[in-house]
Amino acid sequence: MPNISRAEVAHLAKLARLAVTDEELDVFAGQLDQILDSVAKVGEVASEDVPPTSHAVPLTNVFREDVERPGLTQQQALAGAPSAEEGRFRVPRILGEEQ
Repeated sequence: MPNISRAEVAHLAKLARLAVTDEELDVFAGQLDQILDSVAKVGEVASEDVPPTSHAVPLTNVFREDVERPGLTQQQALAGAPSAEEGRFRVPRILGEEQ
C-alpha cells in the first residue's frame, strides 16, 4: 500500500515545474495514493487465462500493403503551380532575407 507524502508530491511538482498550493499538495497526495494503489492491484486482477493485449478492440483494416506507384512528372507537378521558373516552383522572397 503506497503512501505518498506531501514532500514527495512537492518534489514531483517541482520536477514537472508546476506551482501548487498547500491545499493542492494534500489533494494530489490522496489522488496519487489512490492511483498507485490501483496500479499495484493490476497484477492481482489479471489471470493466466487472459492474454495480454495492446488494444481494447482488435485492430482491423489498419494497415495496407505498400504498393509502388508512379509519381508526378515535373511537368505535371508544375502544371498547377501559380508560378514556375527553370523547372521549379517560384515563390516570393521572404522579406529581410538576403539573396
